[in-house]
Amino acid sequence: MNRRTTALSAAVALAASLALTGCSSSDGSPSGSGKPELKVSGAFMPKPVTDMAGGFLTITNDGDTADRLTSVTSPISDDVTIHETKNQKMQEVKFFDIPANGKLSLARGGNHIMFMSLKEKPEQGDKVSVELHFEKSDPIKVDLPVEAANHNPQQH
Repeated sequence: MNRRTTALSAAVALAASLALTGCSSSDGSPSGSGKPELKVSGAFMPKPVTDMAGGFLTITNDGDTADRLTSVTSPISDDVTIHETKNQKMQEVKFFDIPANGKLSLARGGNHIMFMSLKEKPEQGDKVSVELHFEKSDPIKVDLPVEAANHNPQQH
């Protein structure tokens, strides 16, 4: 390598290290790490009245990179899908976007998790275990508390 290339490489490396040092948070981890930072809240399942059930929750992304919910698995059903509701019709989708610094809300009357052919019918007060799978983030395990069949937190 010639001197000019070596000097240029050193300058690029120095600039990169300075940029990373300037963007760290108080705990020393880089802020704006380029990763989604996902949290789940408000999870619940209304008590099923048939062999199907819906699941609802909110995924908040505090990171500066978007992600996607790509699937949901659960021991209660071998057929768990994600559905959108448009014009009062629901249809299965391959993923839901979770925007950077935003959230994905799965709520009654809207987008939701659908559990088909339940292996057992959970009762109010039970918890149903699910695992959320994402395009970029590691899976997240969540327990959905089973609420009354007509439970709707948006109406409270």
